[in-house]
Amino acid sequence: MQALLKYIKGDRVIWAVATLLALFSILVVYSSIVTLAYKYQGGNTEFYLLKHTIILLIGFGLMYFAHKLNYRYYSRMSQLALYLAVPLLLLTLITGASINDASRWLVIPVINQTFQTSDLAKLALIMFLARMLSKRQDNIKDFNQAFVPIMIPVLLVCGLILPANFSTAAMIFVTSLVVMFIGRINLAYIISLISIGVVGLVIFLAIVMNSNIDSRVGTWKARIENYMDGGSQANYQAEQSKIAIATGGIVGKGPGRSTQRNFLPQAYSDFIFATVIEEYGLLGGFSILLLYLILFYRGILIAKKAPRTFGALLAVGLSFSLVFQAMINMAVAVNLFPVTGQPLPMVSMGGTSIWFTCLAIGIILSVSRTEEETDSGTLNKYSNG
Repeated sequence: MQALLKYIKGDRVIWAVATLLALFSILVVYSSIVTLAYKYQGGNTEFYLLKHTIILLIGFGLMYFAHKLNYRYYSRMSQLALYLAVPLLLLTLITGASINDASRWLVIPVINQTFQTSDLAKLALIMFLARMLSKRQDNIKDFNQAFVPIMIPVLLVCGLILPANFSTAAMIFVTSLVVMFIGRINLAYIISLISIGVVGLVIFLAIVMNSNIDSRVGTWKARIENYMDGGSQANYQAEQSKIAIATGGIVGKGPGRSTQRNFLPQAYSDFIFATVIEEYGLLGGFSILLLYLILFYRGILIAKKAPRTFGALLAVGLSFSLVFQAMINMAVAVNLFPVTGQPLPMVSMGGTSIWFTCLAIGIILSVSRTEEETDSGTLNKYSNG
């Protein structure tokens, strides 16, 4: 064990949180894929279990390599990532694979794996915002020199994601506002950006509702109406989720004993939190919630100790993004929010979404690792860099 730990640097608590979430994921995904396996693989649940486990192992490999790289390199990489993400988002809108009536994915050649371009865009934008804010701290209150160069990529990325994925666009927008607020952008400018975002959304809705353009607006409207209606027929997903939660009790039915997995759509992804509570009870649900809160707390501690503004903004922005998405997913499962289609980070069955989550955690760990090595004198030669 000691031989393994010497290769793992950075915040050990975050490593533990990521590992526990992954183990939870394997257990719950294996339990919840029965219907999917019978539909596509003749009941072969081991196929999806093996696939999911391999994806997680690759994700931890990405996390390891991401944490070994000095976080300062991510400053330059953020530019390349954003320049790549924007045309990919545009390509997704035009030619993206349509799944559940939404064009959010591109198909990666050779491996035939779907790739949600908004995952790349979210990671790239947070890194880019951290870079821009850190470089403009001397004139951070200036509208033209600080706010405008930061506002443009936020509106561009969110605007390209919005037509196919409102919830992701809204989450990225809110995360960007939080990073900007922590980065000391003038509050009046942030409020003006919110106003621009609201006006842009209204204009977009007005255009698509008064034209023949195919859009997701009808789906958004139906989800909100179903949520407000509350009827079992109109709000089928939420009703099945609530049944799973109600029958789970305090300690749950036990691993693999879920019954609502046979009726709950997306029991292995969007509504996996309901499956967690049904099988592991409120204790299991609170355990998952606690792990995410610990992740956010450790991210804040890393940000406070970071010697540079870029590292601090990177750690707090990425940790907030992951935990915010987790809270949205759990809120949907307990019917506090309308259905959004957001997976539970590191727990829901997925592909590239897990890999980008692992990359984000790896970058947070990179900030922590670099802090440790700076404190120990390993990076003192870079202290004036």
